[in-house]
Amino acid sequence: MDKFKVVMNLVQKRQTTLGLGLIPLLTAGAEHVFSTFAFKCPCSEWSFLYGTVSLLVPAAALLILGYMLSNKTWKLFTGLCLNKSKLFRFKSMCGCLCVFLQITMTAMVAPVSWIAIALLNGVYFECIITGSNVTHLKSYLCHGRSDSCQTELHKLPCDKTAADRDAILTTIRAQSQVVGWLVIASIMLSSLLLTCVARCHSPVSYLQLKFWKAYSQKESNFFDSYATEHAKKLAERNIKSFFEMRTPESQATPPRYAWEKISRFYKFGTMDKYYSTVHKYVETCKNPENPIRVLSTKSGDISNPAALDFVNEGTMML
Repeated sequence: MDKFKVVMNLVQKRQTTLGLGLIPLLTAGAEHVFSTFAFKCPCSEWSFLYGTVSLLVPAAALLILGYMLSNKTWKLFTGLCLNKSKLFRFKSMCGCLCVFLQITMTAMVAPVSWIAIALLNGVYFECIITGSNVTHLKSYLCHGRSDSCQTELHKLPCDKTAADRDAILTTIRAQSQVVGWLVIASIMLSSLLLTCVARCHSPVSYLQLKFWKAYSQKESNFFDSYATEHAKKLAERNIKSFFEMRTPESQATPPRYAWEKISRFYKFGTMDKYYSTVHKYVETCKNPENPIRVLSTKSGDISNPAALDFVNEGTMML
């Protein structure tokens, strides 16, 4: 039992890392199943379109799904259009764009994994290239081969008796795998460089950053559990009052303005001592019953330095 608790604590501490690591594995499994059982190259004039759609459309669907599963997406767009005067300010637009780019970086994990794994597999690229009408490409693949090679090129994935089939398809798959490995290497290198740049410009030290991450995770866990319990009590009170036909007992619930204050993206300042919007709210709100008097924050403060991205709940809803 103790060992199970240790494992669960480790999973809880590393849930973002494990989640992002699990996504490529699930994507690889889905791609393998699709390419094995569903993908069938038509070996006709439809080959190029079919192969391209099979390669790119699932990636686009995974990108959209990544946006939908991100808490940060809905935190950004919820109520964004209500205050149009602030929305169209240059500073607010830049802040929204920065946050959206951060969301996109996380959402791209699955689609990039799909494309890279599909290229390593080679069957999609094989169907695309053999169905292409590019004359120079056909001349390159059929150089030194039979005269009918170019006209019969689109039939190679299906016709196992065609002349020079294995040699041409081996060349195409080799090219596909080279492109796939280049995609993987470029993504990993880009991620490393972006992480290094983000940490280099971090406004806090490494240990404070580590503490901030621990605090953010604990605050999120406590908020979820307490919000669930409070909602349960409020719902129970209302239902009991309805059926018993009596005046409900008094139960305090934060007003709308308080929810708006803690739902904003927190802009860190080097002179700040707060670790989240909730932390800042409870420290600066002088009168919780009238939160309109809480010390105001700048309206344009919508984004954090990239090193503090985790503060804004950029994790996937897995």
